[in-house]
Amino acid sequence: MSETSIREEICRLGRSLFERGLTPGSSGNISVKLDDGGWLVTPTNASLGSLDPARMSRLGPDGRLVSGDAPTKEVPLHTALYQTRSAARAVVHLHSTHSVALSMLPEIDPRAALPPMTPYYLMKCGHTALLPYYRPGDPAVADAIKGLAGKYSSVLLANHGPVVSGDTLEAAVYAIEELEETAKLYLLLRGLNPRYLSPAQVEDLTDVFGLALPEHGEHS
Repeated sequence: MSETSIREEICRLGRSLFERGLTPGSSGNISVKLDDGGWLVTPTNASLGSLDPARMSRLGPDGRLVSGDAPTKEVPLHTALYQTRSAARAVVHLHSTHSVALSMLPEIDPRAALPPMTPYYLMKCGHTALLPYYRPGDPAVADAIKGLAGKYSSVLLANHGPVVSGDTLEAAVYAIEELEETAKLYLLLRGLNPRYLSPAQVEDLTDVFGLALPEHGEHS
């Protein structure tokens, strides 16, 4: 895909996320890695609903701004995912309501923020790690991401929102949408003793679809 097409795809998918209420105001950011080692990222203080492809921040392989508007303050977050997830070609970070709410609950397991509720959650997201709170743009969040050692493509930032990497931008968007819907399910069913997928069912999904799930204990 050409750089022009990637710019247009970022705008198209960003608008879709915004119009469906998945990231309000000027929140959220998207990046896509380019063949030359640089990447495109949405500008700071930009609404995903009204992005201009010509003003996208173009970063070089060293992370420095080459052209376009100043990039999102969350560049360290994106950089850490690219550095630890070799297959990652795109990163999406949102402030989606149900995922943020999930990140604030006291019972959440940081190694598996959600139980195995649906097959598509596991197929799209794997397990989701929960990181402690860092202020937006804090470079320390990069160290926290690196501490996950590339095991998670799906991460929740406490009191902040989800961030997901994918081998394409479309895959990352689909995964973060699945994470949001699963968080919504969890909140709807909280306290109702729902039936989750059994270990045998999870193992079947892993075998059939080749899932690489980080090891974790039983979800309480």
